[in-house]
Amino acid sequence: MTVVAIQQLARNNVLQFFKDHWGSTEMVISSGIYDCSKLDGFAYVDEDQTMVGLVTYIIHGETCEIISLDSIDGGKGIGSLLVQAVENIAVQNDCTLMTLITTNDNLHALGFYQKRGYYLVEIIQNAVELARAMKPEIPLIVDHGIPIRDEIILEKIL
Repeated sequence: MTVVAIQQLARNNVLQFFKDHWGSTEMVISSGIYDCSKLDGFAYVDEDQTMVGLVTYIIHGETCEIISLDSIDGGKGIGSLLVQAVENIAVQNDCTLMTLITTNDNLHALGFYQKRGYYLVEIIQNAVELARAMKPEIPLIVDHGIPIRDEIILEKIL
């Protein structure tokens, strides 16, 4: 298994991964509307070149923002390797800050990122309502009956 730049993979495989795991390639968050299939990123692939994890990011000046992160097989270090790959690229591009947005219901992500040195810096109340107006397939309620409504911004100084 190895981490590769998503540009090295067949585009239709990347598109299918996003559709299977996010419903579409479009990510609507308060920092913008992104077509994740057109962003830079890394995939974690197995021996058969099957993607088992994928991360996308965008660099704005000295800030590198993680737009999406997904690991099919949690708890095996795949997400950690992908985040580390993005952080390494950020440093190479003279970024001084990593940032990302998740939603209030995503308890796993909140724990995952905090364990890796990220801090919660802002809560944008009801931000998901605005996103849902542009992407109606965003569910109202998910795991553990938690309504999806707020965005949480996390940051890590590099």
